Amino acid sequence: MYISPVRSTSVPIIDLQGARASVAAQLLEAYEHIGFAQIVGHGVAPDVVAAAFEASRRFHALPLEEKLGIALDHNHRGYIADGTAVDRSSEVVTATAANRSESFMMMREDAPDSREVRNRTPMAGPNQWPALDGFRDAVTACHDAMRDTALDILQIVDEALDGNGAIISTFEVPTTWFRLLHYPSVATDAPEDVFGSAPHIDFGGITLVSQDAAGGLQVSMGGGDWLDVEPIDGAFVMNSGSMLRRWSNGRLRATPHRVRNRGGTDRYSCVLFCDPHMNTIVEPIASCCEEGVQPGCEPIRFADVVAHHLGAIYEQHQF
Repeated sequence: MYISPVRSTSVPIIDLQGARASVAAQLLEAYEHIGFAQIVGHGVAPDVVAAAFEASRRFHALPLEEKLGIALDHNHRGYIADGTAVDRSSEVVTATAANRSESFMMMREDAPDSREVRNRTPMAGPNQWPALDGFRDAVTACHDAMRDTALDILQIVDEALDGNGAIISTFEVPTTWFRLLHYPSVATDAPEDVFGSAPHIDFGGITLVSQDAAGGLQVSMGGGDWLDVEPIDGAFVMNSGSMLRRWSNGRLRATPHRVRNRGGTDRYSCVLFCDPHMNTIVEPIASCCEEGVQPGCEPIRFADVVAHHLGAIYEQHQF
């Protein structure tokens, strides 16, 4: 598998309102060399994002007992308490401590009579919602808007790689995860292995992050060096995951990253993971493979990837 070296020394800013060919070239440049970018001009209204952050703060301010009333279920929807997730599946380092964060997780909303539920698609089902006025509407609106942005970006990436629809076609019924994260402040002298989110690589397609002004998100530059992803008002931080790396036969990076919340204040972020349908077989696309040369990785079913990672982190997925 081809792995390009990290050459960038900063996270590039890409304006989606630019000419399509220019945007495509910038996306390839960013994800070949660092795997991260700050996305502006995405068209998601600021008040939609602000409403989701406000909903997140209201939810995380609830008593723990109330939040545990919708504790994470086997379909990966609900509340994840602080100190309960240890990333034992990380490709970067072996986690030695639980992540210092709590979150509310929603996924694609599937009604009990939907095709995905009837077909027993892994993790298809309805979401769990807290009894907070306006919470569901605010969170769903932000999920939908960020999902649409992610799909637009994936369409451009498919075109830039000459995929002829091989990638974007697997997102006709995307697997989406929308996570409202709260990171409590961690003392500056806390042990080195205490993270808001331990070093890891995202296992899916692409990730969009709306972060507040607290900072703390860092990208690995190799050799033990970490680059701060400075918050930009209104921007989404986007990174590519392991499936995009696999489709591109290693051309696009899936870069290790982490969260260290040592700024003396709580940190909030809203994160949209946009992944292919669970039953997708992911393998290098033809345009990223050299004739007569064996691709760098074997085909893999995305649901098996999900089961491996979630089973290594959450007791709800350990059978």
